[in-house]
Amino acid sequence: MSSATAAPTAPANPRSRVITASLVGTTIEFYDFYVYATAAVLVFPILFFPSDDDTASLLASFAVFGAAMIARPIGAVVFGHFGDKFGRKATLVASLLTMGIATILIGCLPTFNDIGWWAALLLLVLRLAQGFALGGEWSGAALVATENAPKGKRAWYGTFPQLGAPIGFIIANSVFLVIYFALPHPDGPAQRSEEFLAWGWRVPFLFSAVMVIVGLWVRLKLVESETFSKAEKTGAIRKFPLGSVIRGHWRALILGTFIMLATYVLFYLMTSFTLAYGTKPTLETAQATAEASGAAFDAAAYVPGLGFGFTDFVIMQIVGVIFFGIFTLLSGPVADSIGRRKLLLWVTGVIAVFGLLFAVFLAPQLDPKFTGALVQAFLVLGFMLMGATFGPMGALLPELFPTNVRYTGSAISYNVASILGAAVAPSIATTLWALAGGSTWLVGVYLTASAVLTFIALWLSKETKDSEYDANIGEAAAAR
Repeated sequence: MSSATAAPTAPANPRSRVITASLVGTTIEFYDFYVYATAAVLVFPILFFPSDDDTASLLASFAVFGAAMIARPIGAVVFGHFGDKFGRKATLVASLLTMGIATILIGCLPTFNDIGWWAALLLLVLRLAQGFALGGEWSGAALVATENAPKGKRAWYGTFPQLGAPIGFIIANSVFLVIYFALPHPDGPAQRSEEFLAWGWRVPFLFSAVMVIVGLWVRLKLVESETFSKAEKTGAIRKFPLGSVIRGHWRALILGTFIMLATYVLFYLMTSFTLAYGTKPTLETAQATAEASGAAFDAAAYVPGLGFGFTDFVIMQIVGVIFFGIFTLLSGPVADSIGRRKLLLWVTGVIAVFGLLFAVFLAPQLDPKFTGALVQAFLVLGFMLMGATFGPMGALLPELFPTNVRYTGSAISYNVASILGAAVAPSIATTLWALAGGSTWLVGVYLTASAVLTFIALWLSKETKDSEYDANIGEAAAAR
């Protein structure tokens, strides 16, 4: 029987299994990451980095938050090596277990009052473990989705692991909100609960155990994709994928890293920085609080925020993240239709303009309701852009590399970008916020500069929409 009339074989992994495995895993991984990001603003500066200077405590907390990004490229190399050499399934299970165990242990840590600075050191170690795990998670999930995608729908399938980011954010912050509301607030709902500081913050970390069990159950049902199996059968698998990708695909590594840069900077500004800025008391509130308690207050040295209550601002962020999820899904069919590069060039240009508007959206107004409306519009617009730029990355970065080094190459690009963007973004933004005396205009310029670098990288790259995974398995087969 000819190939033209042969009955189509069933895919190794049914569509529902592919979508569920790629989505559930990244949702859990991002949930764990966001739980830490929220605690880094609300809890850790007080419990692990106590100081007379609020800004210094916040910067110390953000420094440990950023330290995980340093571990991510290491995780990318390690998990990428095993993922390209032995397959995607076992690697994804290992990354999920590593992230879950580290997150649960954070929920069990003693604080500074218990063991002094050892608490901060243990937090750093577990944060590095989180980063190491996430370094291997994303690329593996993206490959599960795209290597099992039907022809012409690779970007659409690639949006499902990306969708784990907004879903993980919503679940993590919803858990925080439920706990926050459930605990007593003697000084009013806008004030931080002592019960929350004492033990409530631990619950979201411990809840990760339930999610990890679900994720493992789904991922253990996967089988390897036909694309990877073909690379194995043809002898294309390399003994040392890292060396191969550096020698033969260094240009793709560099371009992929900078293509991802603006996405990272935008995301961590929209989440960690805006939460810190939005919930920091205004100058007037901070001064009144200091006077009421009889404490000294240096107005010249104080870096003011917008003064929103934690619950109010997180709800505003969740509204924005809903648009993040919607535009992540919408970006896939568009990228499959017009191409990844063309779509991202337009979106990156808009991100550059958006950065220049920070001071317009985030400046406090005389009417608090008008301030709230502007901030909500800012969050919605920022997260819409985040979805539009993040969605196509699930297909674009893997498409830059052949099958035999695809896990390693896409993981390194994705995670080195996390150092240049995510690791330093909250700290740089906090420093620029202080330098500008409480204004956010310098923070916006920082985003615009990162968008310019991403635009250049996209301009220098080629369109990958029509690249064939099965035909691009690598050069090792020909060399044998």
